[in-house]
Amino acid sequence: MNMPTKSAPQAREAGGAAAGEPPSAPRPRIRGRGRSTQWAAFAFLAPLIAYLLAFYAYPLYRNIDLSLHDYTVRSFVQGGAEFTGLANYRDIMGSEAFGPALRNTLVFTLVSIAAQYAIGLALAVFFRDTFRLSGVLRGMFLVPWLLPLIVSGSTWSWMMNSDNGIVNAALEAFGIGQINWLTDPGWALTSVIIANIWLGIPFNLVILYSGLQNIPRELYEAAALDGANAWQQFWRVTFPLLRPVSAITLLLGLVYTLKVVDVIWIMTTGGPGSTSTTLAVWSYREAFGTGLPDFSPAATIGNLLIVIALAFGFLYLHLQRRQERS
Repeated sequence: MNMPTKSAPQAREAGGAAAGEPPSAPRPRIRGRGRSTQWAAFAFLAPLIAYLLAFYAYPLYRNIDLSLHDYTVRSFVQGGAEFTGLANYRDIMGSEAFGPALRNTLVFTLVSIAAQYAIGLALAVFFRDTFRLSGVLRGMFLVPWLLPLIVSGSTWSWMMNSDNGIVNAALEAFGIGQINWLTDPGWALTSVIIANIWLGIPFNLVILYSGLQNIPRELYEAAALDGANAWQQFWRVTFPLLRPVSAITLLLGLVYTLKVVDVIWIMTTGGPGSTSTTLAVWSYREAFGTGLPDFSPAATIGNLLIVIALAFGFLYLHLQRRQERS
């Protein structure tokens, strides 16, 4: 009787089974599993992408579109605005109000972030060593950060009132005459800078205090053993190790200060005249501060602020990369 012959693969399988080798397991479908992982990743990223498109990409596109057309209230609603190209940018940068607004913006921003950082750093160093009631005092310094900006602006407007403000009352108690903080062209910008400094100190305090907690105590002990005093410890240990945190604090402070509108608008509305008008206040005034909104110039000024913020952001990245290489 003739037996059926086995094919070569069947013979190999039979030989392997006879030798006691375990049968080979089927290979997993790697391609299908990889596709499911990719779809899962896309599903997790979809809400973030939708958020960025809706609240960042589209507003930026709309702002650029507004600055390249001549929009009126009617054309803003019904469409059909005339394309003007860069004419709005030429008009804004050639305007007599551009120079004072740019100067006020630079003074307001640089003085504010420098004072906020210096005072915030001093307070962070002061609160680094815990003592009795330190937590209560830190909490009190956070109050300006928790208040609505309209409340803070209204409070400072009342405090700096020329006739019955508490600031002038305190100055008169020391024999100093009355100062028209909000109505004198020489003091209007100073008054809003003081209010903005007060508002920004808590942010700098929190960020810098957190950075100080990451500096090991052993470094201060070693510096003290080497004979370094308190100022030398700060300048040679604290300040260099706090530099990355300081850089991001200053960058965020710069971005936040460039777009400040509410405090200035509540206290002085950019006046008297244009002595306290910044680029952000000028943009707001063009769009909402008059009875006839002019959206195209307002969007143009806003785009200029975005360019300034991006320039400082790229400068920060460049300095950070150079520091990492060195």
